[in-house]
Amino acid sequence: MADARVEEIEEAIRVGGLFRNKSRTIKKLSCMILEQFGGSLDFIYSLPLEEAREMLLRMPGVGPKTADVVLNFCAGKPTLPVDTHVNRVSKRLRLAPLDAGYEGVREALQALYHPKDYLHVHLLLISLGRRYCKARKPVCKLCPVETLCPSRQLGEASDR
Repeated sequence: MADARVEEIEEAIRVGGLFRNKSRTIKKLSCMILEQFGGSLDFIYSLPLEEAREMLLRMPGVGPKTADVVLNFCAGKPTLPVDTHVNRVSKRLRLAPLDAGYEGVREALQALYHPKDYLHVHLLLISLGRRYCKARKPVCKLCPVETLCPSRQLGEASDR
């Protein structure tokens, strides 16, 4: 990635939003990782979870979600990433406080599940959010957890 042109990175990630900004950040991070770590994050992966997370968070363009995704998916570290779907579904199911921010949702979910299940919980909540628990028009009647959902009685689920 460090050798790729920004335009090539843009083309590769175009399906995602904000691809122009992200491509520049990816290029910058790739060059930094190559220069400072020899092109590998193995050193960071070998650190204890919180230390590795803090190190990633200090990198430009890396926020909590990106750090947690990298640590969980790439390093197998026990952390539960919270994207927009995980956030919405967790709050609608009352698995996390309605007023919780990123860390509050992450901590609430991690307290409910065993660390070995974090990746599966993350992926299942994303799937629920994409298929049924949509932001604007949730499809509560078809949702497999409708009977367990405190938000279903609102007609259209609400996360507020």
